[in-house]
Amino acid sequence: MGAEVEEFEDGLRVKGATRLRGAQINSRGDHRIAMTFAVAGLIAEGETEIRDADCVAVSFPEFFGLLNSVVE
Repeated sequence: MGAEVEEFEDGLRVKGATRLRGAQINSRGDHRIAMTFAVAGLIAEGETEIRDADCVAVSFPEFFGLLNSVVE
């Protein structure tokens, strides 16, 4: 999506403000990745597609319905 990210054992740091670009994201079955990039996709320029997004049901089955209601 164009952001500069530094990875640590226990987390990530996103450096500075960056205009995000839509992207194809492979969540690899990780519900946290799917939810994070779904929110990032809301402010990105262009379309964001998240593969295996149904993995969100593991922790937050209502996530996409709630997200859609907030966006509307």
